[in-house]
Amino acid sequence: MRLQPEHLVTLLAIVDTGTFDAAARRLHVTASAVSQRVKALEAEVGQVVVVRATPCRPTAAGEALVRLARQQRLLESEVLAGLSSAGEGRVDLPVAVNADSMSTWFGAVFCEVADWPDVVIRVHVEDQDHSARLLRSGEVLAAVTSDPTPVQGCSTEPLVTMRYLPVATPALVERFRTGRGIDWGAMPLVRFNDKDDIQQRILDRHRVASTPPTHEVPDGTGFVAAVRTGLGWGALLTSQVDDALDSGELVRLGARDHVDVPLYWQRWRLSSGHLDRLSAAVRAAAAAASPARTARPARPARRHTPR
Repeated sequence: MRLQPEHLVTLLAIVDTGTFDAAARRLHVTASAVSQRVKALEAEVGQVVVVRATPCRPTAAGEALVRLARQQRLLESEVLAGLSSAGEGRVDLPVAVNADSMSTWFGAVFCEVADWPDVVIRVHVEDQDHSARLLRSGEVLAAVTSDPTPVQGCSTEPLVTMRYLPVATPALVERFRTGRGIDWGAMPLVRFNDKDDIQQRILDRHRVASTPPTHEVPDGTGFVAAVRTGLGWGALLTSQVDDALDSGELVRLGARDHVDVPLYWQRWRLSSGHLDRLSAAVRAAAAAASPARTARPARPARRHTPR
């Protein structure tokens, strides 16, 4: 069996645009030609490769073919970029990064990539579970994730461990103080979204059976602002609270309470100079953050979803 390049390109266009008609417009062919190519591809592999829905999405077999198509496009773009005498060739590097890494140490990666004239980087800010799906489908080449188990076809390496501290304003603590402690079951909290379980892990340690009033603020800057203004308590990175703890604007809830989240770099196992260079930049940025209190050398831990 020999896969036809135009069939793979067509499948990729369908997945990227969401419909057969949109793929036809991108490829400058008729919708009938797109349909015929997909049918020919499915006949070649003996399986359905795309779910005809709105939007269209690849089947499990289709995901493997989409990955292949993206890998071929990456390698082709690297060759064309190297051959471009005018320096006009650009290699597309889509990656997934969790929100807290984006707002802290990952910025150093942008500083490095800014000096690469032959690269464009596209960042998907996604949680752990979605990152794995993006890797499986081939939508991203690499991801910062808390999952140490590599997606099929990917390699993984430890980066840093992010330390979160439960904090609140002094006024909020006083409102819910009970003797020498606080009423964890009544004091409102802030979480990033319904996948953010960091606060819940702290509640579990204190054996809180009830559900406190819970605010959702799915924005990194907004989340920190919500905690600092007293909307509720929340678990923030040490770098996000150091100044506020020093000034007394925030207080730590429990001298020993914290949550450590190991982060890993997952990338396609593909011989790509540009992807190697990006991985080196991510590795260097993580290493630079490691000595700080916001990030420590990663070590295995039970999984959970990072912000």
